[in-house]
Amino acid sequence: MSEEMVTTPTLPRLNEPAPDFEAVTTHGVVRLSDFRDSWLILFSHPADFTPVCTTEFIAFAEIYPELQKRGVELLGLSIDSVYSHIAWIRNIQEKMGVKIPFPIIADLDRAVATKYGMVQPGASKTEAVRAVFIIDPKGVLRAMIYYPLTTGRNMQEILRLIDALQTSDKHNVATPANWQPGDKVIVPAPKTVEMVEENLKAGYEVVDWYLCKRRLE
Repeated sequence: MSEEMVTTPTLPRLNEPAPDFEAVTTHGVVRLSDFRDSWLILFSHPADFTPVCTTEFIAFAEIYPELQKRGVELLGLSIDSVYSHIAWIRNIQEKMGVKIPFPIIADLDRAVATKYGMVQPGASKTEAVRAVFIIDPKGVLRAMIYYPLTTGRNMQEILRLIDALQTSDKHNVATPANWQPGDKVIVPAPKTVEMVEENLKAGYEVVDWYLCKRRLE
């Protein structure tokens, strides 16, 4: 078997329990179970002291208060030592005036990165790609996004995704393309003829029998 076949990552699956872990971080030892009963964004970056990653950490720090309003915690990760992480976040605070308030996993043995498929051999054999995993309060993986090494993440899209997931859970609805909080949501598609008739009489915005929209109260 070739080396490439051996190192091909196994990706976690949506709507299944997120892979469990215990890891050393800049805030001490952290376990996935520590975040039970809150939402968690676990994200990886290629390396400390790199330009794109620095801009991302500043951006994550900026949206952290908004995430906390939504009951969401942040947890970073890269295949660097805890000493490198500490030196880097101190550098960010000293040079850019931004304090990094969330922990960062020091994943030198790639234990967490391997479980989450963060190391993509086609992108890099030594660094984690820019991955984002959203885990709900029950420990279930609800969403994941992978970015190439060259492309920084859009923080507003991450906030939008959290809002969409929480809205869907609370109201049993779906969200259309480009949805923003306050926009109309999509009513679940009817599964019987009777449900079709109920939707048509409910006062929804009917695009067609299978696509009905409504505003949340």
